[in-house]
Amino acid sequence: MASKRMCFSSAVLVATALMTGSVVAAQQARSNGAAAPAAAGVVVAVSNEYLIGPEDVLGVLFWREQDMSGDVTVRPDGIITVPLVGEIKAAGMRPDALREQIQTAASKYLTDANVAIVVRQINSRKVFITGMVQNPGAYPLTGPRTVMQLISLAGGLVEYAEAENVTIMRQEGSKTRSFKFNYKDVAKGKKLEQNIALLPGDTVVVP
Repeated sequence: MASKRMCFSSAVLVATALMTGSVVAAQQARSNGAAAPAAAGVVVAVSNEYLIGPEDVLGVLFWREQDMSGDVTVRPDGIITVPLVGEIKAAGMRPDALREQIQTAASKYLTDANVAIVVRQINSRKVFITGMVQNPGAYPLTGPRTVMQLISLAGGLVEYAEAENVTIMRQEGSKTRSFKFNYKDVAKGKKLEQNIALLPGDTVVVP
């Protein structure tokens, strides 16, 4: 009986981890002997304000309904297809709001619909950094992020970077705007207005 209680508690902990996007809780549950659901995988931590966009990859997890669970990619028209439920508009919604919508739709077919939405990959909101940093490339924009924070995520500047001449490039319609960023000034707490919040598609160039 004690063994059954432990397995049930561990399974509940896995479900809670998936609902909250907590990888740590899921790992703890697995260490206690619970098997993770088939659709479990990488979870990207996002802010409460994150809006789902086209090409994002989502995990739609139905508790005790593994046949309905799986990963879906948001189509360019913003739609995802969920087994049994059908097509659901996902783009522009927060994960919690999408969860409620799918759960309501699924309740027509399941007596105890319990759904979790987790973000697997963020492909709709990215910023880019190139040039003299340790790890140039594309980075997901899961919440507010400044130029200095992006540089930190990229491992910082390399030795011979021109720290005073960093440029932020932003596409606005058919035009490209540029902003100057002096890393040394901002690092010293000067001219902090240069440390702007980045928008999806921005590219930081470090010569």
